[in-house]
Amino acid sequence: MNLRPTLLPALGVFAVAARHQNFALAGAELHLTASAVSHHIRKLEAMLGAPLFQRHARGVTLTTEGRQLADAASAALSDLGAVARNLRPPPETVPLRLTTLHSISYCWLLPRLPRFCALHPHVRVEIHTGGALARFDDGGPDLGIRYGPGNWPGLTALPLMEDALFPVASPALPQLAELRTPADILQLPLLSDMSPQSWRDWLRAAGVRGVRLPPMHSFSDSTEALRAAVYGMGAVLARKLVAQPYLQRYELVRLPGPSMQPRFAYYIVHPEHQPPNATAQLMIDWLRREALDERTPLPPLPAELMGLPG
Repeated sequence: MNLRPTLLPALGVFAVAARHQNFALAGAELHLTASAVSHHIRKLEAMLGAPLFQRHARGVTLTTEGRQLADAASAALSDLGAVARNLRPPPETVPLRLTTLHSISYCWLLPRLPRFCALHPHVRVEIHTGGALARFDDGGPDLGIRYGPGNWPGLTALPLMEDALFPVASPALPQLAELRTPADILQLPLLSDMSPQSWRDWLRAAGVRGVRLPPMHSFSDSTEALRAAVYGMGAVLARKLVAQPYLQRYELVRLPGPSMQPRFAYYIVHPEHQPPNATAQLMIDWLRREALDERTPLPPLPAELMGLPG
């Protein structure tokens, strides 16, 4: 038997009623009365010449014929839904250009970025790293993350997070067991990363005065200085946010002495004359939420390093 198109509304009502096995609940979902649902079902039963529901005092239950039709209707509606979704054009992707320092990108932003992408799959992030402050002109970045005083000409600076400075070194260094005081750190080779605050500033804050600093190995990028420390080249004065993943993996350990409050902090920056667009605002809000979580997400170790079967 061929079903007439006029019965399609009744089939749709039946599919919902069969799922609930309750005419009142089906009516509430379809914005119909229970009697209207019953009318559609009786019309369909008359057309098919078979009962679809058993009516009793406590409600309705599907008959054998009703169960067969319910299964077929559910499959048909599922197929139609899949086709309808395929007909819909995919959501338009939106670019978001972000400029930042290599150190904070590598050690803080990139481990967290998959969480942003999962929340906003339509956004395509473009990351540009470098020490120079980028030009925020046409075709330039939408946002920046910078470390500094927070008063760059032509830019609005939104506070993101503060940091702390303290010395770190590889736990594999044999001299570590002999270190007891901040002054003892001078027994180690020292690494410098051209940061605005130096070993001399930290030693003064730690109460160590009247000492001569030895010649140091120097790096233009703090990430490279940290990596050199991981490999046992010496001790480095590290920013907490950049050193955190190395500390969590026990590739670096803190050395004796206090944390020093830096003169600078991290800021989100954007052009003063151009308010953030909706996509950039999503990133701003997300960055500020992430800044409240001090732990850096770490990828799982390979099975062979954990002593587990591969």
